Amino acid sequence: MAMNIGSSGEDDEVMSTINTTPLVDVMLVLLIIFLITIPAATTSIKVSLPKQRVEVRETRPENIIISVDKAGRTFWYDTQLSGSNDLIMRLKRVSAVSPQPEVQIRGDMNSPYEGVGRLIYACQLAGIAKVTFITEPPATGS
Repeated sequence: MAMNIGSSGEDDEVMSTINTTPLVDVMLVLLIIFLITIPAATTSIKVSLPKQRVEVRETRPENIIISVDKAGRTFWYDTQLSGSNDLIMRLKRVSAVSPQPEVQIRGDMNSPYEGVGRLIYACQLAGIAKVTFITEPPATGS
């Protein structure tokens, strides 16, 4: 190795090159840090997540529409049900049909959650395979 102490009699020239070694060192350290931390940021449990898709639903005549008004009363189409036992008995008759119809729930936005929760639980007890919620699309411009 040689060391340049100074020039003997010649004018000092300006060094016009940039030393990139510290920049490369910093970039390599950052690359290593990112390679180590990225796998830790993602979960390692493999699950199959559902895919979201927008589809237009058509109401078929065989579908069952159950409504819950804001007072929490339950209606089978337009007929008010007397209680949970009546609802479960009707749903059990529907669940025996092949192919099983879809149960569509219309819950009032201002109804207590308890009425809709009882309805979902009754569908579960009766063995209903497909339960959907009927909603209205948001107003345009919102």
